[in-house]
Amino acid sequence: MSVGDRSGGSDAPVAHLLDEPHHDGSELYVPQRTPRLGEIVPVRFRVPASCTERAVWVRTVRDAEPRMVSARLDSRDEHERWYVAEVPVHNPVTSYRALLDEPGGYRWLNGRGTHARDVTDAADFRLTVHPPAPAWLNDAIVYQIFPDRFSRSGTRHDAPEWAVPMPWDEAPAARGRSTAVQYYGGDLAGVEQRLDHLERLGVDTIYLTPIFPARSVHRYDASTFDSVDPLLGGDDALASLSAAVHARRMRLIGDVTTNHTGAGHEWFSRALADPTGEEASYYYWQDAEPGYVGWYDLPSLPKLNYRAPSLRRRMIDGPGSVIGRFLREPFSLDGWRVDVANMTGRYATDDFTHGIARTIRQTMRAINPDAVLVSEHFHDAGPDLAGDGWNANMNYAAFTRPVWTWLVDPRTSLDFLGIPTPIPRRDGAAMVATMREFGATIPWQVTARQWNMLGSHDTARIRTVVGDPALVEVAAGLLFTLPGTPAVFAGDEIGLEGTTGEGARVPMPWAHREVWDLRTFEVYRSLIGLRRASRALREGGLRWAVVAPDAVAFLRETVDERVLVVASRGPWPGADLPRHLLTAGAEPENLYGGADLGVQPDALRIPGDGPDVQVWRLA
Repeated sequence: MSVGDRSGGSDAPVAHLLDEPHHDGSELYVPQRTPRLGEIVPVRFRVPASCTERAVWVRTVRDAEPRMVSARLDSRDEHERWYVAEVPVHNPVTSYRALLDEPGGYRWLNGRGTHARDVTDAADFRLTVHPPAPAWLNDAIVYQIFPDRFSRSGTRHDAPEWAVPMPWDEAPAARGRSTAVQYYGGDLAGVEQRLDHLERLGVDTIYLTPIFPARSVHRYDASTFDSVDPLLGGDDALASLSAAVHARRMRLIGDVTTNHTGAGHEWFSRALADPTGEEASYYYWQDAEPGYVGWYDLPSLPKLNYRAPSLRRRMIDGPGSVIGRFLREPFSLDGWRVDVANMTGRYATDDFTHGIARTIRQTMRAINPDAVLVSEHFHDAGPDLAGDGWNANMNYAAFTRPVWTWLVDPRTSLDFLGIPTPIPRRDGAAMVATMREFGATIPWQVTARQWNMLGSHDTARIRTVVGDPALVEVAAGLLFTLPGTPAVFAGDEIGLEGTTGEGARVPMPWAHREVWDLRTFEVYRSLIGLRRASRALREGGLRWAVVAPDAVAFLRETVDERVLVVASRGPWPGADLPRHLLTAGAEPENLYGGADLGVQPDALRIPGDGPDVQVWRLA
């Protein structure tokens, strides 16, 4: 059955979805260890008592051929039945889905839900022998900093010839050629001076956009990978920031462009000077102007060619590579975010992306087994996330985009992340279907660690997208309660605005606290605290309980905790959930929002308030 609003009428409570069979990769259903090749893994399926199955089978795919495994009834009570199937991990990534044999036919259960028809393998569940991201990512709250706009330390840095110096209190241009050269002078020492703010907010992981010398303030056009930009304070400033961050038991992640360099990069300069030299093999050349291939056809960003073995050694392979060097002391980065990772190593007939990702991961693990590798991929990252390369992805497709469409101001004219139309306003069913569509194509161990974001340095600000601070709270509620690693763009927590990625890179108004939205700051701080206090919100599975046009509700569950989250964008009819979700003899514990969950003899009544976020612990 598809997920949607099943209310009996405009004023009738919305019917719940908990009479559907369920499975995901969390601890209630799958052992939380990385299986070995050849191991037999017991996987569990929850079937509500209202279902009419005669048997449950599990379809696995072994060496590209389907096989059926019988599931045994393991336990039952008056509310549900649990089945267990023994799935052999014969291939490094083993896909499977359940078949429910029912009177009159059968239904498949996969990552998108149940289907009374045949479906492709794309949304099958997956077991993988590849180790997941480091465990600390389960608990992390990531804070993205665009260094030029975060904080100035007071150290004098003379602006380079390409830069247009800007007053700190003046908003940046949202469009035009000046966006890349408007120089505000934020530096790494300035970041170090503001660590108290990050601790007060509750974040524990800093992600810095690029820090290498360049001819722009975004620094994705690096002129060298051998040092830190002197405008940011140089190598000493990064070493000092790293030491200060780690002293506070926080982590620091860098940003690297494995796909391209800047046209001013030392490698590219040598390539132009000597077409027969080593560095000339690092790039793609063509007859058409400008004579070489640029990322997205931009001549300022010549694309790297990984057919060159020495490029691999210098860029990604081994402790002396760019990837390796900055993981080692004195910089000791805790991982990398890889810019346009989906395009790295891909050009025409070349497709080295997966090998590059594996090489980077091997390099990182040899230096720091706890380092994390996160890709940037704006659309369908599923084919690149089997688990052996990138640990996780910046989750635009399965989180940012669907949340925006549900909460966007209907009067908006903002572009929709690369699509030449305004952001569409869609209902809760469309949001959830999109989340499930994209999330179902990757292993759960990746889904659980995806970087969920309400925006970044490449997008409009969430405050501008939704308009209403109350809807910012709803968006933040989803950010901190759905599976994945929450990532916050610096300034969102105080209500900064921006209509484009460039315009959103607003300098932090440290000297003007009067413009801070302190209510939004407390919302973020409280929700971060809530997440830290609940293992179910950090590690639990996900069951969608209610999906209505203006509200969604879901359960996050571990073996020792069940949490109900309700998010609404406006008033709605409310819903009744099964009474047995609440521990016998207990009362719902309100964790956030303050509303009462109605406890009736045969149901739990969710109030139809909105817009708001409500969180209750049920068990």
